[in-house]
Amino acid sequence: MISVQSASALAPHPERAPASHFEQLGLIEPLLRAVQSAGYERPTPIQESAIPPALRGDDVLGLAQTGTGKTAAFVLPILQRLTESRPRGRGRAASGNGSAPIRALVLSPTRELASQIARCFADYGKYTNLKHVVIFGGVGQGTQVNELRRGPEIVVATPGRLVDLIDQGLLDLSEIETFVLDEVDRMLDQGFLPAVRRILNVIPRERQTLFFSATMPTELEPLADRILFKPVRVAVAPVASTPDRVDQAVYYVEQPEKRVLLVRLLRNPEITRCVVFTRTKHGANRVAKYLADSGIQADAIHGNKSQNARERALAGFREGNLRVLVATDLAARGIDIDSISHVFNYDLPNEPESYVHRIGRTARAGAGGSAIAFCSAEERGMLSRIERVIKRRVPVLNARSLGTAQA
Repeated sequence: MISVQSASALAPHPERAPASHFEQLGLIEPLLRAVQSAGYERPTPIQESAIPPALRGDDVLGLAQTGTGKTAAFVLPILQRLTESRPRGRGRAASGNGSAPIRALVLSPTRELASQIARCFADYGKYTNLKHVVIFGGVGQGTQVNELRRGPEIVVATPGRLVDLIDQGLLDLSEIETFVLDEVDRMLDQGFLPAVRRILNVIPRERQTLFFSATMPTELEPLADRILFKPVRVAVAPVASTPDRVDQAVYYVEQPEKRVLLVRLLRNPEITRCVVFTRTKHGANRVAKYLADSGIQADAIHGNKSQNARERALAGFREGNLRVLVATDLAARGIDIDSISHVFNYDLPNEPESYVHRIGRTARAGAGGSAIAFCSAEERGMLSRIERVIKRRVPVLNARSLGTAQA
C-alpha cells in the first residue's frame, strides 16, 4: 500500500539545503531564463520537493492541491531531461512521417487543464527546441493528427481522445520515457481509469512515472502500487486542508434568493475577478444569464459548451475582459489564474473535498482571497460535512443587512 509523507517530514538531503531560488534546484540555463521571464524567483514547496527527484529520474507520488505550482513541478523536469538526453539523430516520428518519437506523455482529466499544461510547456520550454502538442476530445481530430505528424517529443492529452487515436493507429507511444498522471482523483471520479489502464498497456514498462493527485482515495492505491517504482512521496499540505490565506464565510439564504444576493455582493468593487460555482450545467447558464441581465460581465463554462466557447470565456477571464466566470466543478479544473479575488459557492458541492478544490482557486501565488458560500436549508447537512473535513467552522454573515432574507 502506498503511504504518503508530508514534504516537511521528509529527511533533508544532506548535500542540498532548502532551495530559496530556482537556481538551487539544478535547472539548466534555458529553463531558469524562462522561469525568470515568467516572473518567478522562488519555488513553491511542491516544486522544491518534487523537482530534484524528478530530475534524477525517480518516480514521484505527489499530493498537491490546485494553486500549489504542481504543474511546473513536472513540466520543468520533463523539459530538462528531454533536452539533456536528446539524441543527436532524431528517431522515427509518432505516426511514421515526422522526425522525432514521442518521449513524454502527460494525461489530464479535462480539456481545460490539458490546455493549461500545454501553455506551461510553451512558456517554460520557449528557449528549448522541444515541441509539444495537446490533444483532447470535443473538437475534430484532424488538426491534432497533423500536429502529431510534425513529430512532437511531448504529448499532453485527455484519456478518451488519446485512446481513440491509439485504436486508430495514429500515434506510437512505444518510446515514452516519462509518463505523468495529473489530478488522478478526478480521473477516478470521471471513470477514466479503464482508459488509463489501456494506455499503460501500450507504453514502455521501463519509464519514469510522476503521479499527482489532490486526494488519495483507497481505490487509487492499487493503481499507484502498480505503476510506481520506489517513488519519492511528497505532500505539501494535508489533503483536506484549506488554503491559509482564504477568508471564508457563509450566508444562510434560500435557493430562490441566491441570485439576488449574488448581484448585491458583486456590486462591491473589491471583487475584481471571481469564480461562481454551481452544481449543474443548467444552473451555471441560468446564473450567468441573470448576472449579464443585471449588467455584470459574466459567462459560463461547463461540459455542454463547445471547446471554442469555453476557451473564449477563459481567455476573456484571464485577460480581465470578463469579471465573473460561472463554472461547474469539472469545467473549472482548467482555471489556473493567479489574480482571482473571490470564489462564490453558489451551490454547495455534494463532496466536501470539492469545496477545498473550489476555494483553492483564490489566494494563489502568495496573494490573499475570499471564499463566500450560499447555504439553503436543504444544504445545511452539506455545510456540516464540509466543516468536519476542513476542521473549522465557517463564519456566518447576515444576509438581512444586504436586503435579502436570511434563512
